[in-house]
Amino acid sequence: MREGSAEDAVKIAQVSCGTIYGNVQREIEQAAEKVGAEIVIPEIDIDYMYAKAREFGYDFRESIGLNVALARGYAIIENLCDADAVFIATCHRCPEGAAMRTGIRRLIQEKTDLPVVMYPFSERTKAGELLTRMEALVTIVRRRWILERQTQEGLTAGIDSGSTTTKAVIMHENEVIASHWTHTREVIPTAEKVFAKALEIANVSRDEIEALGVTGYGRYIIGKHFNAELIQEELTVNSKAAMYLAGITKGEAMIIDIGGMDNKIITAKDGIPDNFTMGGICAGASGRFLELTARRLGVDVVQLGKLALEGDPSKIKMDSYCVVFGIQDLVSALSAGARREDVAAAACYSVVEQVKEQLMQDIDVRQPAIEVGGTSLIDGVPRAMRDILGFEVIIPDYPQFIGAVGGALLASSFR
Repeated sequence: MREGSAEDAVKIAQVSCGTIYGNVQREIEQAAEKVGAEIVIPEIDIDYMYAKAREFGYDFRESIGLNVALARGYAIIENLCDADAVFIATCHRCPEGAAMRTGIRRLIQEKTDLPVVMYPFSERTKAGELLTRMEALVTIVRRRWILERQTQEGLTAGIDSGSTTTKAVIMHENEVIASHWTHTREVIPTAEKVFAKALEIANVSRDEIEALGVTGYGRYIIGKHFNAELIQEELTVNSKAAMYLAGITKGEAMIIDIGGMDNKIITAKDGIPDNFTMGGICAGASGRFLELTARRLGVDVVQLGKLALEGDPSKIKMDSYCVVFGIQDLVSALSAGARREDVAAAACYSVVEQVKEQLMQDIDVRQPAIEVGGTSLIDGVPRAMRDILGFEVIIPDYPQFIGAVGGALLASSFR
C-alpha cells in the first residue's frame, strides 16, 4: 500500500504464553497500536488444543498456556484466523517456551507466507522495546511494493541515525557516489553535518536530491526535520540493502548486523524479510565490547581486528555475555601475561559466540550469510563468524553504510 493512503490496521496474530503477567500484554498492544497494527488472538477450543498438541508431538503438560499458544499457531496455519503477520512471544526464562517458539515458527514459515517475529519477553518489557519489531511487520505487509525494488534510480540520499554513529550516502543511477559518517551526538545537528558533507563530496546541492530516505534510532526526528520521503525502521531497510549490495536479488539469505549497541539477524527471501530477531541481553555481545577491548589494548577497533587475525582465541576464556565480566576476563588475561593478539582474537570470538547463542536460536540459519555493520570491518569478527558458523560469510561493499544505502535505494520509489 502506498504511504499516506487510508489503510486498515495490519492484523498481527499473537501466539504467546504468560503475557498477562506484569502488564506485558498491554505493552504489546500499545506497541502495535502505535504503528497502525491490531493484535488479534486466534480462537480455539480445548479439543482442538489437545489434538494439536498430539500432532505437534510434544505435550507441554506442565503448562496449559504453552499448549494454548501452540494450538493458536496451528489455527493461523490452518487459516482459522485472519492475519497479516505473526508475533510469537514467551518468557525468556522458560526453556519449554523457547522450544514452542521455534517449533511453531518453523511450521508457520513452512505452511504460510506470513512474516514472523519472535520475542522472549521479561516482566519489565515495555512498548518501546517492541516498536521496531512491530513496525517491521507492518512495513513488510504495507510496503512490499517498496521492498521489491532491485535498483536505485535518479539522485537520492539516505541517512542512518544510529545509536553510536550517523551515516549518509548519496546515490545516482544505482551507484554510491558519496558517503560520510560521524559519531552521533545531538541527533539533528549530527545528521545535518553528515548529510552536508556527503552532498559536498558528491558535488550536488540539497535541492537536487529527488528523494531522501531515513532510518535508525533517530529516524522520526530527522525524518520530520528533513521532510524525508521515506521514514522506515532498520530491519527491513538493512536487509534489503544487504542483499542489494551483495548482488542477491532472488532466493534466500541471512543478514547479520552486529551493531554498536544491539544486534539484528534477519532471514529474507527475494529481498523481503520473513523472520527476524534483534536485541541482546547485554552490550557485551555488541560492537561496544569490542570498542572497550580496543581501548584497553591501546589500539583502535580496526587495529584490534588485525591483531585478532594473528591471535589464538582458544588460549583465553572470555565471556562477553556481560560487558563487565568480559572486561574482567580481559584484564585478568593481560595481568597473567597473555599476548594482545590472543586477547583481541578471544574478544572477537566471544562477541560472535554470544550473538549465535542469544539470537540464532530464534531463526533458521541460512546461506548465503551477509555480514554488515561497522563491526564487519573489524577483521577478526568475520573470521570468527566464519569459524563458528562453519561456512563463509559475504562482506559487501559499504557494509558500515548499510542503513543509509537502504534508505537511498528505497527512497527512489518516491521520486
